[in-house]
Amino acid sequence: MEKIRLMAHLVAGFPTDELCMQAARALVAGGADILEVQLPFSDPSADGPAIQGACTEVLSRGYRTADGLALISRIHGEFPGIPIYIMSYGSLVYTPGVEEFCRKAALSGVTGMIIPDLPFDFDEGLTEACRKNGMVNIPVAAPSMSAARLSKMAGAGFPFIYAALRTGITGTDTKVDEGTLDFIRKVGAGGSRIYGGFGISNGTQSQALSGHVDAVVAGSVFVRIIGANRNDGGALFAAVREKAAEITHLP
Repeated sequence: MEKIRLMAHLVAGFPTDELCMQAARALVAGGADILEVQLPFSDPSADGPAIQGACTEVLSRGYRTADGLALISRIHGEFPGIPIYIMSYGSLVYTPGVEEFCRKAALSGVTGMIIPDLPFDFDEGLTEACRKNGMVNIPVAAPSMSAARLSKMAGAGFPFIYAALRTGITGTDTKVDEGTLDFIRKVGAGGSRIYGGFGISNGTQSQALSGHVDAVVAGSVFVRIIGANRNDGGALFAAVREKAAEITHLP
């Protein structure tokens, strides 16, 4: 059976650290190749209701960046062969100092950073700080970008670019059409490998993206499943693993 690579999204600490670990195990068992762990932030700009709600709940417990990094360290310890990317927002990176944040992230086992509100060409030194610490900065390309700016990003030499497959926020369904594929081709014109996400939740979408992206990115679909099964760790594991397998294994 043909398989597409999957970057699967978790919100650190949601609904608890232990259940988040259980979800990570289920994602890997279901075929996830990369784990994207979101550090909860109080004012997200790109997240839909499911992820916003999860972040709000975790933050209400007094969850801190240090707690999220400790959880990432646990996940890395259990799955050292699975790349882990941090997804969060510029304020969390900038406040402690970009270099210090990247140093701590790398020590926790992080291999890449996705910070959607830091522009690729005005990133407060994030790309260089990642490089110094053996990580990669993965900028986000959106269909709303001008052709000139998209071309500039594509030619900037990033190993990976996250292509947001539509404008708006995460979590609502995305139709993959010829316009989507044309956008992906433009993002990858400079040779960067492309991660395609925003609204990915099923194998039909994966099939449409197969051969056009290095990996599909799915997030809100898993956060919703985790939230719905928060009272039964066994059911949570089974449901998350099943959905990951559906997205990654093509018919």
